[in-house]
Amino acid sequence: MARTGPKKPGLRVLVWLGIILAALTAILAGGTLAGQASWAPKLALDLEGGTQMILAPKVEGGSDINEEQLNQAVAIIRQRVDGSGVAEAEISTQSGRNVVVSLPGTPSSQTRDLIQASADMNFRPVLLAGAGAPVPEEQRAPEDQLPKPTAEPANSSDTNWITPEVYRQFETLDCDNPAQDKQERSDPAKPLVTCEPATDATPAIKYILGPVEVKGSNIVTSSFQLQQGAQGAVTNDWAVNIQFDDEGTAKFKEVTERLNQFYVAAGGDAGNDPKAQFAIVLDDQVISAPRSLAVITDGRPQITGGFTEQSAKALSDQLRFGALPISFEIQSEQQISATLGGEQLRMGLLAGIIGLLLVVVYSLFQYRALGFVTIASLVVAGVLTYLAIAILGWTENYRLSLAGVAGIIVAIGQTADSFIVYFERIRDELREGRGLVSAVENGWKRAKRTVLASKAVNLLAALVLYFVAVGNVRGFAFTLGLTAIADLIVVFMFTHPTLQLLARTRFFGEGHPLSGLDPKRLGAVPLYRGAGRVRTPDDKPAVVRAKNAGAAAEAERRMTIAERRLAEKQEQLAGSSKSAAKENK
Repeated sequence: MARTGPKKPGLRVLVWLGIILAALTAILAGGTLAGQASWAPKLALDLEGGTQMILAPKVEGGSDINEEQLNQAVAIIRQRVDGSGVAEAEISTQSGRNVVVSLPGTPSSQTRDLIQASADMNFRPVLLAGAGAPVPEEQRAPEDQLPKPTAEPANSSDTNWITPEVYRQFETLDCDNPAQDKQERSDPAKPLVTCEPATDATPAIKYILGPVEVKGSNIVTSSFQLQQGAQGAVTNDWAVNIQFDDEGTAKFKEVTERLNQFYVAAGGDAGNDPKAQFAIVLDDQVISAPRSLAVITDGRPQITGGFTEQSAKALSDQLRFGALPISFEIQSEQQISATLGGEQLRMGLLAGIIGLLLVVVYSLFQYRALGFVTIASLVVAGVLTYLAIAILGWTENYRLSLAGVAGIIVAIGQTADSFIVYFERIRDELREGRGLVSAVENGWKRAKRTVLASKAVNLLAALVLYFVAVGNVRGFAFTLGLTAIADLIVVFMFTHPTLQLLARTRFFGEGHPLSGLDPKRLGAVPLYRGAGRVRTPDDKPAVVRAKNAGAAAEAERRMTIAERRLAEKQEQLAGSSKSAAKENK
């Protein structure tokens, strides 16, 4: 039979850690090659600079804005910005009137539009739809052929809302001309001629819409997800879900009952009659115009059809954050420099390097060669944290602020604490006379409970701080929690497996004086002392005896008077028994 070598515990775990690091590196490299990611983390406003926009609020009716409305505006704009994935933005008020939004880097057009969008969101039925280009003058309907109302409109879907003036406005509207499409706030009780802008997948469309039937304020929430098929299986098509309040549920049921009649009248093909559509209007511009294919009675409609993940998320954000009671216009927009600048970043990094060097010096002085395990563990933790921050910057638009850098620096000491706890447990086991292999396993059983408890407290503190705080403090909390998770991964998947392997080497296993695990230097006394002698309590090292003596003294100090008298009696009885035994001998 072929002779098999001894198993190497910990090697498989180290291999899995290597696979995880390689996978994260490959993900980031793939994003970089595709031009979507970068090896460098994204920096926040205080380190990179960005764009500052001053928004001037406009209240419906021209009335003055009050403090409550302004505070609500700031809160909802912050939700809009966070929902769009822009991290570390600064949103504040100026002179009690304007809202100042400072974003890192250069915001995308979608982010800028989302911030500027007012809360004038509503649902209107479609009366007529057509191509977004203006009708050539020679092809426009003659005056005598223009639609003319024959009666008072019976409901919002009644085509009697289309007057000659409305129809002529529809013909001349050019959806590719933003200046022409710019309108004042419309009257919700009158029809609206407007556009749905072009996208990469669809051309611009213009509409004549009936009066408002459901307000955006009736939306409780919205979300997006992959659509489920008829059998419950998840498909590759994205859908947007809306949830209305009680008032909105009742109104939307009434609307879909009417629109469904147009769907049925069209022979089950809603595309033949635009009146089977309802338009979702934000700032008097259509953001979506889905067809009603069924009566919605529970107030939970689902919008499907041609969505990508990005477009579904964008529509969901617009619906969810579209309840702002005032509109805004960008009064000014300018590029701003970093508020703290590169010098502060360099000083922060210098502080981190100094702290890291102190940890390295202490580890080598206290643990000698074992200190290199600490250094290697810190390197692995740093690589894991760096890759995570870079990938989060690409996928979630996370940006690293100076507060986040401070969180990473603080985590260096907390990470080193985990290694120190583990190493000291191993040393305690060696002092008890165990071999290094046994000391590593027993020390790990004792140390991991302490490490888990410590990191649980760190994570809890980071979570509370993240959800309670705003601004840069959230960046500190985020990196603090992220490094705590990285610390756990490193301790469990690198530090402990590495010590399992090192314990089986001659240098560490035989307790070389430079290993940091020399039993003699630690004052250990082996269990079997040779010549038939075994270790007795009196043979324990002075360190252990001192610990036991200290514990006994503390226990005696905490005794009550009754307990102390009982202990004295028991000691006297024990002394009498020993004297009697000697006399009998």
